Amino acid sequence: MALARDINPMPDHIRDELRSRGLTNAYDARPDYQRNDYLGWIARAKHEETRRKRLNQMLDELERGDVYMKMAWRGDRR
Repeated sequence: MALARDINPMPDHIRDELRSRGLTNAYDARPDYQRNDYLGWIARAKHEETRRKRLNQMLDELERGDVYMKMAWRGDRR
């Protein structure tokens, strides 16, 4: 499914973090809008400390699997 909004590129350091924590499949399994929202949200942070905090939140949520942006999420609802 294509997004109607701008697509945020995947920075190499985020790809590396996903790989090192074994979360690439969890990230890829998320809907397009969630992946795009996470990347944009991280990139919009003005300070490196905030970007790191947001990246850690995304990684933690992917690890848990049932959370998206601090909200309950059940995954594939088909």
